[in-house]
Amino acid sequence: MTAPTPDHTPGSASERAPGRAAGTPLLSVRDLSVTFTRQGHTPFAAVDGVSFDVQPGQTVGLVGESGCGKSVTSLAIMGLLPQRGNTVTGTVDLEGTDLLSLSDAQMRARRGSDISMIFQDPLSSLNPVVPIGRQVTEVLERHKGMSRKEATPHARDMLARVGIPDPDRRLKDYPHQLSGGMRQRALIAMALACEPRLLIADEPTTALDVTIQAQILALLRELVEETGTALIMITHDLGVVAGLCDEINVLYGGRLVERAGRHELFAEPRHPYTGGLLASVPSLDGERGARLVPVPGSVADNLPWTSSCAFAPRCSSAGDDCREATPGLAVRGTRALRCFHPLNGEPSPVEGSMTEEVR
Repeated sequence: MTAPTPDHTPGSASERAPGRAAGTPLLSVRDLSVTFTRQGHTPFAAVDGVSFDVQPGQTVGLVGESGCGKSVTSLAIMGLLPQRGNTVTGTVDLEGTDLLSLSDAQMRARRGSDISMIFQDPLSSLNPVVPIGRQVTEVLERHKGMSRKEATPHARDMLARVGIPDPDRRLKDYPHQLSGGMRQRALIAMALACEPRLLIADEPTTALDVTIQAQILALLRELVEETGTALIMITHDLGVVAGLCDEINVLYGGRLVERAGRHELFAEPRHPYTGGLLASVPSLDGERGARLVPVPGSVADNLPWTSSCAFAPRCSSAGDDCREATPGLAVRGTRALRCFHPLNGEPSPVEGSMTEEVR
């Protein structure tokens, strides 16, 4: 995606919920940590104390490079991590119920009805030997108690609603008979069939061309506004969240490093990592022939959060303190920041010298 320019259309989601929405959260994630263990290897914390809220009807972005913990966070929320080889701690409160405390059977009852997920690869997410229509009706039969005969017209209506042409014919088609964009629309139809309160979209436009990306993002924005469904948008592309998300959480090394409303974030990024992500995205307003400035190094060039700032090896602003102490998450007004040497604003204190907050 290019030109990450926030949407300023009157009545847009960003104006209804600038930065933070008021009221009781639909989803409240607190101190979520996921540690992978393997015999003979040092335990690896893929997610390390992440906290955020999602209000009803709000769109929240989780942004960062591959390997920063975005997808693992979503899989932990959905209860889809492997049963062995990992430890999940913290709380994931959905309307008063901690999802992490539910049994497998209880989570299966929740998935698809209360909370749904759109995966980034529709071809591998859909069953290749089952027609599209049957895959949508199965969700309605499982969670709504409908018969297949009753569910079929609902499935047809859902395919039409997400913009799939000739839905009667497509009900009988198999995934390989659909284009990439149509397969992604079919996944969205499945996810929204039971009108869940919360939808998680994990890189839903990664494998699509730019034109189809724009169509899918417009579709998600329209469906969220129509149904009031809350949306967690997971992406590495700030251009994707520019016109979609109300609030953006930037993750690095499994931890939250910056949070802000989208207009605040694009107008004044404070963490050097956020600034680097923005500088690496092409802009239609940029000078012709100007070079993009990538974030140096890779996500593997990390220091441990337990004794330093993980981003220090890649940060041009890093000082000795960044390699000797861990910055705490400082919450001031509508923004949160974890950095000793921010681009703008006051620096974070050393972790442990303050109480970390979310709201």
